[in-house]
Amino acid sequence: MDVGVLYSGGKDSTLAALVLDPFYEVTLVAATFGITDAADHARVAAEAVGFPLETVELDESVARDAAAQMVEDGFPRNGIQQVHDHVLEVVAAESFSAVADGTRRDDRVPTVSRAQAQSLEDRHGVDYVAPLSGFGRGAVDDLVDAQLVVEEGPSEQIQKGDYEAELRALIREEFEDGAVEDVFPAHDQTRVVGLRDSD
Repeated sequence: MDVGVLYSGGKDSTLAALVLDPFYEVTLVAATFGITDAADHARVAAEAVGFPLETVELDESVARDAAAQMVEDGFPRNGIQQVHDHVLEVVAAESFSAVADGTRRDDRVPTVSRAQAQSLEDRHGVDYVAPLSGFGRGAVDDLVDAQLVVEEGPSEQIQKGDYEAELRALIREEFEDGAVEDVFPAHDQTRVVGLRDSD
């Protein structure tokens, strides 16, 4: 069985791939609107942990709608959810037996409801798998510390393959100065740079 894991190069999506690896043939999937070189950063992280990576192109109008939603809301939650839903649909339409993401039990966004997962499975003939959905942040951090080498820092400084980076760039380009800071609260991101030695 093969699985396409939505991949940003961060700790959650990398850990999800490691959890699935004993049971599936794992391919990491970087989804890009083509706005920035975010997919290149995902590819570097994928190489560092030894998984193959494919890139899928997303509908740029989804990014523009999500960016406008974020600016109107003054926070990123709804826009990020819109993009995540779109990415799941695109990857589920690929040739994988299953599609997975790195969503955790205590994530506020993105989330995938039971009804949404069943709809995705029924419409695309795939399994939706969320291997970290039973793990809280503390458990994920413990597993990451044991398995992965990561860099951590402010979102603006950590170059990742996630769609937040592309949405930030789009908002910076299309809206007034300060819009990015108004939408996104200051927070840290991670980028995986390798696996810990098993010794």
